[in-house]
Amino acid sequence: FIKRRLWVALHRYMGLSMAVFLVIAGLTGSLLVFYDDLDAALNPHLYRAHPPSENTPLLDPLVIRERLLATYPTIDINWITLKPSTEHALRIRVSPRQTSGKTVSPPLVFNEIFVNPYTGEVQGTRTWGRITDGLENLLPFLYKLHYQLALGQFGTLLMGIIALLWTIDCFAGIYLTFPGKSRPSPCRQTPKTSVPITWLKRWRKAWRIRWKSRGYAFNFDLHVASGLWLWLLLFVLAWSSVAFNLGIVYYPVMNMAFDFQDPRQFVTDSQLETRHQARLSYAEIRDIALTHLHSHPAAPVTHIEPTGMSYIKRYRAYQYRFRSDRDVHEHWGRTRLYIDAYSGAILGMNIPTGETSGDTVSTWIKTLHMAGVWGLPYKILLSITGGMVALLSITGVIMWWRKRSRRVQHC
Repeated sequence: FIKRRLWVALHRYMGLSMAVFLVIAGLTGSLLVFYDDLDAALNPHLYRAHPPSENTPLLDPLVIRERLLATYPTIDINWITLKPSTEHALRIRVSPRQTSGKTVSPPLVFNEIFVNPYTGEVQGTRTWGRITDGLENLLPFLYKLHYQLALGQFGTLLMGIIALLWTIDCFAGIYLTFPGKSRPSPCRQTPKTSVPITWLKRWRKAWRIRWKSRGYAFNFDLHVASGLWLWLLLFVLAWSSVAFNLGIVYYPVMNMAFDFQDPRQFVTDSQLETRHQARLSYAEIRDIALTHLHSHPAAPVTHIEPTGMSYIKRYRAYQYRFRSDRDVHEHWGRTRLYIDAYSGAILGMNIPTGETSGDTVSTWIKTLHMAGVWGLPYKILLSITGGMVALLSITGVIMWWRKRSRRVQHC
């Protein structure tokens, strides 16, 4: 009895401390499931791209990158997609160009460029997430609100802590739905011929909502039953949020049960020494990557579909990312090939699933969080779940407030 009271207190006060944050995360998340579609609908002047003629081919994204760098001498483009859309503009994130470790001034007035993938024409720019720009930045602002409350690194850490509490609370919540030990009433004798009610039958009541009930009873059923029906997905969302926002907790915990690939294993001390030769270009690295992947038929991955590449300064290496048969995301790949940025040597490959248990689990829960599998039906389910996260928090607060009000009245 005392143990259960402690779980009740834990669930109550963790729920109260998280309520506002989970309402925000749940409601914004239910919309962000459809981020690309909604952002494109609100900003057709940025996204809509048409070819000048019917048979005009798409430009090479790396050619577009070089043109932009020549047009805007103060920008740098680290990540570039290799999978342009035939219907939408190429969306490119930019950062200030650095020389000798110092940022070139003046500072950028935008950090995102939209380019027609057929002509290379710049259709518009924006500062991602700046809500003062109006509807143009509504979806990016909701995205920032979702994972960091639009408060920068402090918000990221805060939401990571909330996600950790939410993960713990998932277990507290499901434990409290379990029926306690049944105690026979001293005033009432059970007939010897009666059939004992099993634990599962008693637990089954927690899964039901008494739709005809009112007030506290209905609110209680809604809180308990909806939490049970969605428990597994709620846990996935909570723990994957820890992975996104609080890696310093997620990976040490996961390392106790699973093993991971480490990109740092590809980097040797000699590769981190100061280089005298020039860094290879994105185009040269792409050629090296494609040659390597297509000349090694015995490689551990197949069905290669390039999705993007970037330069990782701390490793002095390029990351060539592609979608393979080891990926679970329907559109974007997490299979990565690491290539020395100066010698062009292949450093190694990071495979999202099937290679190590930790990477497999992490890939799945992150992809489920981002609605990257099972098409529209799962997106709808995830959107509904976002709303239910908010509802669970609200019903929990209502239950606490009504109990508190009754205690105050009796005092």
